Amino acid sequence: MSTTPNKRIAFVTGGSRGIGEAIVQRLAADSIHVVAVARNSEKLAGLVAALTAAGHSVESVSVDVGDSAALAASIEAVIEKHGRLDVLVNNAGITRDGLFMRMEDKDFDDVINVNLRAAFVACRAAARSMIRAKWGRIINIASVSGIIGNAGQVNYSASKAGLIGMTKSIARELAGKQVTANCVAPGFTTTDMTDVLPPQIKEKVVEMIPLRRFGTPADVAHAVAFLASENAGYITGQVVAVDGGMSM
Repeated sequence: MSTTPNKRIAFVTGGSRGIGEAIVQRLAADSIHVVAVARNSEKLAGLVAALTAAGHSVESVSVDVGDSAALAASIEAVIEKHGRLDVLVNNAGITRDGLFMRMEDKDFDDVINVNLRAAFVACRAAARSMIRAKWGRIINIASVSGIIGNAGQVNYSASKAGLIGMTKSIARELAGKQVTANCVAPGFTTTDMTDVLPPQIKEKVVEMIPLRRFGTPADVAHAVAFLASENAGYITGQVVAVDGGMSM
């Protein structure tokens, strides 16, 4: 029997910081029970404590999404505990940047494994419950790099472009069961990854963005929340670019 009978259940990977943390907070604010997933159990505990104190329904799971068996088992455990899984957000991702002529095979493989293969494993594990319920939302966090490419990110861009293609295929396979699958593709967003950029690089990037600013994690989270809602039931197989117009 579900321990949260009156709430939708969401599973958010990479949920301890940055965009993932904002997504956890936003979905929780929409009265969804959120399972925040990351490797850092200490950060997860702090996030859960803060959101629980604010009256939200949140729990955490510490798992390395690069471990396919552990990731699938964690999703199955959530379904067993709550009776279903309604929303899956594949947000976890890594970078191993470098010019492709100098890129080691391992740097390519590691990024593909975490950013693309783990999302595939999670989608496959979550879809069974959604198909049974004839309701579900799969939201994969891609990137503007997967749409237009980015020098020094052959591995990352390939993983995100692959995620887009995978999502469109999943959307076609699951549409008959009223399960949607979409991508949100952030542009340059204020996170740990962009904080380390030199000021001159940030200035050049802003010049490339029509809205003339970096995005915020909340900007991305709002798009995810809409796609996870009842109001997005007729949207599937789409890529929503949250990039200030950079990819248009």
